[in-house]
Amino acid sequence: MLHSVKISREACQGCVNCIRVCPAEAIRIVDGEISIIGELCIDCGECLRSCHRQALGIEEDDWNRLKETSRVSLVPDPVFFSQFSHYMNPSQLEEVLCSLDFNVLIDEVEEAFDLCAYASAQMIARTPSSSLPLISCYCPSVLRLIQSRFPELLSRVVHICSPLELGADLWRMRTNSSVPVTLLAPCSSKITMIKEPQGRERSPIDHAVTVRRVARSIMASNVSLGAGQALKERNNRWVQWARRGGEARHIQAFSEKKLTMLAVSGMRNTIDVLQELELGRLRSVDFIECRVCDTGCVGGIGTADSRFLANLRLNNMETRWNITPKDLRRVEELYAMDFWSITKEYLPRPRLPLSDNVADAMVKLQQMKEIYSGLPHIDCGSCGRPSCQAMAEEIVRGHGSVTDCIFKLREGIASLANKIVILSESQPQTLKRKGGAN
Repeated sequence: MLHSVKISREACQGCVNCIRVCPAEAIRIVDGEISIIGELCIDCGECLRSCHRQALGIEEDDWNRLKETSRVSLVPDPVFFSQFSHYMNPSQLEEVLCSLDFNVLIDEVEEAFDLCAYASAQMIARTPSSSLPLISCYCPSVLRLIQSRFPELLSRVVHICSPLELGADLWRMRTNSSVPVTLLAPCSSKITMIKEPQGRERSPIDHAVTVRRVARSIMASNVSLGAGQALKERNNRWVQWARRGGEARHIQAFSEKKLTMLAVSGMRNTIDVLQELELGRLRSVDFIECRVCDTGCVGGIGTADSRFLANLRLNNMETRWNITPKDLRRVEELYAMDFWSITKEYLPRPRLPLSDNVADAMVKLQQMKEIYSGLPHIDCGSCGRPSCQAMAEEIVRGHGSVTDCIFKLREGIASLANKIVILSESQPQTLKRKGGAN
């Protein structure tokens, strides 16, 4: 499995902060070398937030090289329009990008977000109440989290492609162009989304760079708009998906009835809500919007500005939520084209088996339980593994030993020291006397 977290092993100091915060237990530090288990990583970015040595980063395409090859076609994530204090209107930033000779697919992306909101509203309306709530799939890390830790909830995930990819699909259909398309991504998970798509064979987007990289490039260009320049009027509904609750409100705008929705952000809150849903405690809810980043996508690890300032700008942004007859006709036409639905089922991401042979796997499972019972169960991370359970599994797989645990090593040293003391006090048999006399 692919991931978009870049490792700089020379910079790693073995602080194990990344190991402790990883919700997927995907990171190991063994023999001083940090590694990520691709089958477990969900690209949530929690490890990048915890690393203060820049040993971890985002694996993205070279922005300077992309600009030099040809005129770049951009699919901007909604977060991009919240990163600038001097371009308060998304249409202004659109003009700036066009003035820098970028082909910005905003028309198609705006329609794609409307399409996804409409399709979600239709799906909620058709789903029996016993099968509600449905879960948003907009955050790729949430989808991967469900695939790995909550696979029984996959049937509740809306079967709709990412609106960012649908925007590129729509542009290619209208222009019949094969020109490479670049995504401006706020996080590592959306970069992985185009490298290893879920629900489709191939992504229509070819490259991805972070919002931070492009935003800083634009700031350095210092482009100013002409006074009184006419700007294209937009509804800006799709831009609100960058913060918590934006997707839910967009879906409500296309729903004929009042919906009960939950919008949560942050890894801990997301896991808590999914656990509640797994236990059947959210029966009165119609839709759940989850984002692993705090405050929503504006909190992504690949952004350029404070998530709080970005959220404030979005809150102050003029947004037209009412759906006009023209908007409705347009989205209904797109919906009838039926290109928005996934073509591959979402599948669980099970942990790697202990062995391909069932009998051998059962033996190793028993060994793992016995090893685990002898470990201290405090999950300190000093062994370079995220938990004692993971440590026991690594030992059974042949990737470690019990003495990797500092406490077990200390016990071994103490036992050896006692033996040395006993040996130091012992005498040869030829020198011993009965009754203790020499």
